[in-house]
Amino acid sequence: MENFINNANIFLVFLLLVAGFVLLIKGADFFVEGSSSVAKRLHVPSIIIGLTIVAMGTSLPETAVSVSASLVGNNELAVSNVVGSNIFNMMVVIGVCSLLQTVHVDRQTIVRDIPFSAICALLLLGFGWFGFADRANMTLGHLDGIILLVLFAGFILLLVRQAMNASKAGKEQANEEEIKLIPVWKSLVFIVGGAAAIAVGGDLTVDSASRIASELGMSQNLIGLTIVSIGTSLPELVTSIVAAKKNEVDMALGNAIGSNVFNILMVLGIASAISPIAFIMENVIDIVILLIFTLIVWLFAATKKKIGKFEGLCMLLLYAGFAAYIIIR
Repeated sequence: MENFINNANIFLVFLLLVAGFVLLIKGADFFVEGSSSVAKRLHVPSIIIGLTIVAMGTSLPETAVSVSASLVGNNELAVSNVVGSNIFNMMVVIGVCSLLQTVHVDRQTIVRDIPFSAICALLLLGFGWFGFADRANMTLGHLDGIILLVLFAGFILLLVRQAMNASKAGKEQANEEEIKLIPVWKSLVFIVGGAAAIAVGGDLTVDSASRIASELGMSQNLIGLTIVSIGTSLPELVTSIVAAKKNEVDMALGNAIGSNVFNILMVLGIASAISPIAFIMENVIDIVILLIFTLIVWLFAATKKKIGKFEGLCMLLLYAGFAAYIIIR
């Protein structure tokens, strides 16, 4: 596929990039639907399915792209895709939702979720820049990846434990998903077909983005921060807009922040555990910007326990400024 894309017309390459995004997004949808149905038939509680399979489903596109990029040694794309997606989630996804409707922020989101998201970004910065675990500066190594995956497993177990305790106490669960049961054969087709679509979509996206970067004289880092990160963040944006229109803006906020945690711990954890990822100075700067944006959103949320239209507009303008900065540099 890489040879075909490298020799194809640039217009066709753009079409293949779009096709890659479509395969990633629809593949993730089918995979989640099939997996959720099978889990429900095995009598797994809906809340656990929602916190694991469904929640991770929106991060599958980032996973496919970053793992594919890591396997072919395109490390700049692996890191910039995740960091760019997290910045997009934090500023655009939450910003658009707050423009549609005021986002009332739960206390738990302020004291646990947003700070933990910032801690994950700090860990990524420490592992990649200073080499805390693998003792290799500017490299996210095998051991770093394993530590991130262990933290991810612990985070999921903590969420599930809290959800089950709240469920036993009879409290309403905002994260609980209505799981649609479909025939077993159809579930298996969805799982296999969805996984295949994600794999093919990941390869298409990485190869097409690399070719576009070389043709336009853009760096892999810039392509990852813009085109690829926005494309792989479309599930989060669509999910959050739908939630906001249904007056479920708390779910929209949780989806965006949760996806940021998954992207760092799960996506880069898997990618670096498979193959060490080299950091560049631009990655360090972008992670610092992500931390600053996270702090801004946390301040917006903590001061009034809500994010309104004015804050949402400020967030979108800040993202526009960030986009202009990375294009100019």
